Amino acid sequence: MDMMHKKDIINKAGKIIIKIGSSTVVDQHGKIDEEFLRNLSTQCKKLMDNGKKIIIVTSGARMTGVGSINKWSRKEDMNYKQALCAIGQVALMGEYRRIFLEKDLHIAQILLTKDDMIDDNRNLHIRNTLFTLIDEDVIPVINENDTVCVEEIKIGDNDLLAARVGTLWAADLVIILTDIEGIYDKNPKEHKDAKLLEYIEDLDTLEVEEGEEGSFGTGGVTTKIKAAKLLSQYGCSLAITRGKPSPTAVLDIFDDKVRYTLIRGNVE
Repeated sequence: MDMMHKKDIINKAGKIIIKIGSSTVVDQHGKIDEEFLRNLSTQCKKLMDNGKKIIIVTSGARMTGVGSINKWSRKEDMNYKQALCAIGQVALMGEYRRIFLEKDLHIAQILLTKDDMIDDNRNLHIRNTLFTLIDEDVIPVINENDTVCVEEIKIGDNDLLAARVGTLWAADLVIILTDIEGIYDKNPKEHKDAKLLEYIEDLDTLEVEEGEEGSFGTGGVTTKIKAAKLLSQYGCSLAITRGKPSPTAVLDIFDDKVRYTLIRGNVE
């Protein structure tokens, strides 16, 4: 494994998307993890001070809705799910705004659907808005518009949403903060000899065993590999690392202080 090449990819990344999973930003009771967000804002501030451009793709609206209203958590009806997302999105963005302002960082909410990503006219306007915000040092915080999305127009998972935004913005690196430290060759919960795949160059020959998904997440290894394949076509790399408990989970990647998976973008 070419560790120097891996470090070079990370250090050269100037346009970075940080995708945050539900189980990272919200606890099992639907309470927003303020400490995590505060640590995230500190890291974003440091990266931006070093000339990096940042977009955040966040999950967690539905579970924040459960925590906010304290009911409907077991209702599987689509109307209730969407109602919870509508309630939770307000609370989630409120906490992002409040906590990031402590570091004098401004955020902007963008909610997207699949139609937004495939319609050329909408695509152009999204790009223009993103570039305007980022040029003015405002951090776009993006989520799927779950209040209007049904299966036909749903992007599917925020790993894929982050990848689509990455291709739209021509990002250099997407970092997925999740509850595992990367991609293993087989399920580490079931196999003690499972090995972390720290550097992946060829996705076509990659063979992994899908692990079980978390109770609050929708994505597993499969969606992360799909996201990586999409990003790879545009020369964008994908890093997967554990979002907690380290207070510097993102910076740990740049400082080479943690084991994680990097899937290299195809630059040919």
